Amino acid sequence: MRHFFLAATLGAALAAPAQAEPVNLTLSGGNPGGLWSLLGAGIDRAAKADDEGSVVTYQATGGGFANIALLGRNATDLGLVHDAEAQIALQGGEPFNAPIENMRAIGYMYNWAPMHFFLDAGMAEEYGIDSLDDIAGSGAPIRIGINRSGNITSNVALAMLEQVGITEESLSEAGGQFVRAGANEQGELIQDGRLDMITNGIFINHSSFRAVDENSNVVLLSVPQEVIDATNEMFGTGTMTIPAGSYSNQEADVASVALGAVLVATDAMDDATAASLATSLVNNIDEVRAVHGSMASLTPELLTSVDVLEIHPGAAQVYRDAGLLN
Repeated sequence: MRHFFLAATLGAALAAPAQAEPVNLTLSGGNPGGLWSLLGAGIDRAAKADDEGSVVTYQATGGGFANIALLGRNATDLGLVHDAEAQIALQGGEPFNAPIENMRAIGYMYNWAPMHFFLDAGMAEEYGIDSLDDIAGSGAPIRIGINRSGNITSNVALAMLEQVGITEESLSEAGGQFVRAGANEQGELIQDGRLDMITNGIFINHSSFRAVDENSNVVLLSVPQEVIDATNEMFGTGTMTIPAGSYSNQEADVASVALGAVLVATDAMDDATAASLATSLVNNIDEVRAVHGSMASLTPELLTSVDVLEIHPGAAQVYRDAGLLN
C-alpha cells in the first residue's frame, strides 16, 4: 500500500534532466479559480520557463471524472484526476460504462488531502463517539454531510462509513440522514445546527474546515486502521496522519485515508512530448509550488510516486535519467 510522504529535496547527486522542447497542450482541470486552475497556470509557467514558445492551455471542466471521459475519447491532451477517480475508471465503475485503459501518468501533483470526519462535540460526548466505528451502535440521530454526487470525496466517505455499518437505512432508523452539500455549504450547515457531522477529503486547515473549527464546537473522529487499509485497496488512495493540535479539540494524531491528484496524459501522447513536459516539471518545480501555499511540499520525487497509473514511458525515462526512478 502506498503511504503518504513528503519527499526530501533533490540531492546534488541527481543528474539534471535534459532541456525541454516546446509543447502546445490543452489541460483539462476543474472549476475556474480553484486549486486545479492554479496548478494549470503553474504547469504552463514551468513549460514556458524552458521555452517561451510552450503553451499549456487550461480548460475548466466538471473535474476529475469529466477529465477522464475526455482523456478516454482522446479529446484533451492532459487532465487532472484524483487517484481514486483513476482507480474507478480503470475498473469501469460508475460513472463509466467500461474500463478506461488509455491513461498514462505524467506525475503526482499532491497526495495530502486526508478525509476529515468532524462531529458536533456535544453529540460526541452524549453518545460516547470518538471514532467512526462508534457511530453505528450508538443510536445517535446524526445528520451527516456528504459531498455532492460526482465529487469523489462523497464516494470515499460513503465507502468508509459503510465499512463501519453506517448506511442510509441505519441512519434513518436512528433518526438521522445523509445530506448532500459541498464543503462550504457543509460548514454553514453545521454552524447553523442543521448538520451534526461533516465529511470531506481536503487539505489540513483548508479555509472551509478552519472556519468550522473556529466557529463550531466539533471533534475530529479517528478512523480504524482496517477501514483505512480497505479503502486504500478499493480506491488506490494513501494514508496520512493529521497531526495532533491541527484543530482545536484534537489532542492526538489522527490517521486517515488521503486523496491525491495526478497529471494524466494518454497513450496517444508521443514520448518526446511527455518527456518534454516531465523535464519542465523537474527543472522548474518551483513554478508549480508557487501557485498556492498548499503546494509547498511538491518535489520531483513526489512526481514519480504514482501507483494507481502507469507512468508515461517518455516521462518515466526523464525521471530515470534524473535519478528519480529505478
